[in-house]
Amino acid sequence: MMGFMASEENRTITSTTVRTPAASGARTVPGAEATRTWRTRLLVVGIVLAALNLRPAITSLGALLEEVRDGLGMSGSVAGLLTSVPPLCFAVFGVTAPRLARRFGAGAVVCAGMVAIGAGLLIRPYVGGTAAFLATSALALMGIAVSNVLMPVIVKRWFPDRVGSMTGLYSMALALGTATAAAVTVPLTDALGGNWRSGLALWAALAAAAVLPWIPFVRAREPEHDGARAGRDVPAEAPVRLRITRSRTAWALAVFFGLQATAAYITMGWMAQIFRDAGVPAGTAGLLLAVTMVMGVPLAFVIPRLATRLPHQGPIVLALGVSGLVGYAGLYLAPAAGAWAWAVLLGIANCAFPLALTMVGMRARTGAGVAQLSAFAQSTGYLISIPGPLLVGVLYQHSGGWGLPIALMAGLMIPQMIVGVLAGRDRTVEDEATAP
Repeated sequence: MMGFMASEENRTITSTTVRTPAASGARTVPGAEATRTWRTRLLVVGIVLAALNLRPAITSLGALLEEVRDGLGMSGSVAGLLTSVPPLCFAVFGVTAPRLARRFGAGAVVCAGMVAIGAGLLIRPYVGGTAAFLATSALALMGIAVSNVLMPVIVKRWFPDRVGSMTGLYSMALALGTATAAAVTVPLTDALGGNWRSGLALWAALAAAAVLPWIPFVRAREPEHDGARAGRDVPAEAPVRLRITRSRTAWALAVFFGLQATAAYITMGWMAQIFRDAGVPAGTAGLLLAVTMVMGVPLAFVIPRLATRLPHQGPIVLALGVSGLVGYAGLYLAPAAGAWAWAVLLGIANCAFPLALTMVGMRARTGAGVAQLSAFAQSTGYLISIPGPLLVGVLYQHSGGWGLPIALMAGLMIPQMIVGVLAGRDRTVEDEATAP
């Protein structure tokens, strides 16, 4: 995959003549093509490694939550709070990403984000208290939050002609990291002697590896669209003054992002329990959840590429929504009999996440516009997603069954489809929200 992208980059580079400011005519800069190709390949590696690190801090903890609670003497209410910390941190810290990127550069901020993830994951198992555990978890989540926001920005600036394929590669790596951490954390912990602290800390090594490819981009100047095509480094474009809250497209995308995140967190938190309450063995229920998460690996690459080829992404939104509605209907009517089918259908529905990321890159013309839109859509969206999993738990506890929670999940899919169609229209936030 990386070789294909590199060869595509080479074709783009060799077809363009590089000009220097001092030259009155065109001439080829010695070594420019080789340097550009090397940096592009390194950036692709950096994007993949960064994406792999954006969920293990969450899913590895979920796999060992019972052991963590026992080890720290954590109450059930505090454990419930812990499951709500990720979207809260994504909303609070993600909004700072554009300002940090303007001051230090997007590459430098992502590099620092990987350092924060590694430090938080390494320290938090050994701090010895609930408050400190929450604080160090927040450190790792802060690094995840700013990287979440800036990945679409980096893709837009460095790969303006391949937003779909690069977003797909990034989303696929993110889904792979999510599923892998959920699947292997417990076996790896057992292999390390059953110590949950070691099982959580080992993921810091993956974050440390992700720091390395970003180091050359800490001080690198970011390309404009023309520079990206020509294979030369130029200063990033001047910031676009947007009043983002005036854009209907930005609001539609933010609500779409929030509702798909709500569905994803409900699925990760409760789907296995739904199957278990229906009589599915615990091991099989966990495997069904893994199937749902793994569905995002191939589809996260396909859907963004398809989305960028369509003038309107509404049909994809509707297809994913219908898949979710059928999956929820199956969970209600025959949760055990059709368990594998419902797991696959809900896994397809959860691929609204890479679609949302792709639309962030498509609904703004410039890197600065993408930065503002990404921060607004993700921060607002994650705030919207916070109550969902908690409300499902409340409905389940008070009703004594899964009828009402599943009805809520299905009901939320309808507005998700509506705002997704609105967000998928062929327009940009610059047209709607440029400040006078």
